[in-house]
Amino acid sequence: MTRRRWIADEVSGNRAALTGDHAHHLIRVLRARTGQEFDIVANGVLYNAAVDTISEDRVEFELKAEIPASTPAPVTILLSIFKFDRMEWAIEKCTELGVSKIIPVIARRTDAHLASASAKRVDRWRRIAMQASEQSRRASQPEISQPARLQDALEIPGAFRIVLAESETHSTLRGLVASNSSKEVALAIGPEGGWTSEELDAFNKEGWALASLGPTILRAETAAIVATAVAILELSE
Repeated sequence: MTRRRWIADEVSGNRAALTGDHAHHLIRVLRARTGQEFDIVANGVLYNAAVDTISEDRVEFELKAEIPASTPAPVTILLSIFKFDRMEWAIEKCTELGVSKIIPVIARRTDAHLASASAKRVDRWRRIAMQASEQSRRASQPEISQPARLQDALEIPGAFRIVLAESETHSTLRGLVASNSSKEVALAIGPEGGWTSEELDAFNKEGWALASLGPTILRAETAAIVATAVAILELSE
């Protein structure tokens, strides 16, 4: 039987711990007991570990053998902020697929209320990503940055940068990734209503390539998941 995987809240030497609600789930729902073995991610390294002590809101583990683990896919997503329930779903699924970083972006058509409230959602987004990482047996969770204005996020270095645009009719995402030698990709996903022409001009000036996902118009969360899957598939071939 496959062991459950957890990302440690605290690490010290050959010991790691889950705390708070994280520990409560293991204690109350899964009925953890002393000596039981789990896979524990501690400071980005995967270990076989055994439960050493259990208290009301804390489970401590002894870290044993290090386990070989896969690395996150070299894909960064610039995810324009949209309705939070659907955005959370996109974060969860893109995490399961293996992205390494998610940058929430405030675009021109981002709802003003959502933009102003977004900074307070980051901790929740990180919790969702951590839970999705554990569920999908990742060895680390993706980095989720603080929300950024689009102009500030455009300049991320070191990747083949692609903006998804429904106005693009020639280049497909799959074709662009397959034809480029870069092993690191950044994908920009627009908000509800899409990018403005001024924003697309800004992408162009910063050297981003435009690509399409096909002839149909996808919701923002659908586009994020499809684009992530396509990019990771092409990078793995």
